[in-house]
Amino acid sequence: MADRAGGGRPRGEAPDLFGSAAADRLAARGPLAARMRPRTLDEVVGQRHLVAPGAPLRALVEKDRLTSAILWGPPGTGKTTLASVIATVTAKAFIPLSAVNAGVADVRRAIDEARRRLGEQGQGTILFIDEVHRFNKGQQDALLPSVEDGLIVLIGATTENPFFSVNSPLLSRSTLWRLEPLDDDDLAVVVRRALATEKADATDDAVDALVSVADGDARAALGTLEVALALAGDATVTVDDVGRARAGRLLHQGADSHYDQTSALIKAIRGSDPDGGLYWLARMLDAGEDARFIARRLVILASEDIGLADPLALVVADAAARAVEFVGLPEAQLNLAQAVIHLAAAPKSNRVTVALGRAQEDVRTGPRGEVPGHLRDAHYPGAQALGHGKGYRYPHNDPRGWVPQDYRPPEVSDHVYYEPSGHGAEAALAERLRARRADPDKSGS
Repeated sequence: MADRAGGGRPRGEAPDLFGSAAADRLAARGPLAARMRPRTLDEVVGQRHLVAPGAPLRALVEKDRLTSAILWGPPGTGKTTLASVIATVTAKAFIPLSAVNAGVADVRRAIDEARRRLGEQGQGTILFIDEVHRFNKGQQDALLPSVEDGLIVLIGATTENPFFSVNSPLLSRSTLWRLEPLDDDDLAVVVRRALATEKADATDDAVDALVSVADGDARAALGTLEVALALAGDATVTVDDVGRARAGRLLHQGADSHYDQTSALIKAIRGSDPDGGLYWLARMLDAGEDARFIARRLVILASEDIGLADPLALVVADAAARAVEFVGLPEAQLNLAQAVIHLAAAPKSNRVTVALGRAQEDVRTGPRGEVPGHLRDAHYPGAQALGHGKGYRYPHNDPRGWVPQDYRPPEVSDHVYYEPSGHGAEAALAERLRARRADPDKSGS
């Protein structure tokens, strides 16, 4: 059994009666999302690729063999939940810190305690750091030696891309586990489980509405449900209660409109109608749609329906998404509107989508040849003796800046995936690629 779970006391210390009483009261009176937090892996909803029976993370947790890890995923997907489950099953001491209010001194204190604990009791330590992306470089560097020598097992939770927010040396010594937004079925399970716990009822439309506005975030769904339960009193929770819980910010036409209006927005932009795009953007914002959801859809559309016909499209969509996080509503409506207009007015091409699909089909169903010798890594001792890199032609040594040579296994070297359209910037790209593909000189392969 764990000596420290969820921030409790390590073995050998006097019991903290006041802290224990406070924890018990929080467990009984805390937010619904906190009270509904799973205590075992079997209670975790979603993330089947990680915690289903036989899944890799589950196997490591159940055997108490988890090594340093980064849990990366959107809010409300279960990062802290997984950490709390680990705390209940590990034989190691479990020390939680939040990067929001912890500093280098706290990190060093935890490491010193881990060293003392290992020396005196032979017990290892798991150090859980929530919002680890908020640690600056110096704070992350303070962790590195202890992670490297195994003094602590680090579990970091982050909503930010760890390849940008976590130091490369720290990331390279950790396993990255990606958590996905909960799908609608999973969110419905969460909501109905909470209703059962609260001994309350809700109409099917109310449950659908709660799922719709949560956008894959279980915490958001439970937070809205908690307010709706208070508004409904002893009565059954209705769509109107959910709407009032969101201060009127609910899809007024019903839960299905979430998908219908999203479809209309995408199709208007794909159809190059900026006015249509603006209309559906305004409808969705007025109905209380999550601006982050809209921004994500625009980022996807920028590559799916425009791609290289306007290379700036993705930059504009990404900038709008960042503005939503940095500025927030209502001002970020302007950033979303600018992105909608730019994307709608841009030349259209779905060739990136088609090209990726062709390549994926080849990978899934075609022959998987070995990496050609001239493309293999030739930097380590002995590689050249194996023939690695032999015949490789360095493009920068050619006055054209490129050389015609095979970059794929021979089994698929003649398959064409990307065929540019004649729209926008892709027209010039098409000519450039056509000339290169027509070059018969493929020596060096």
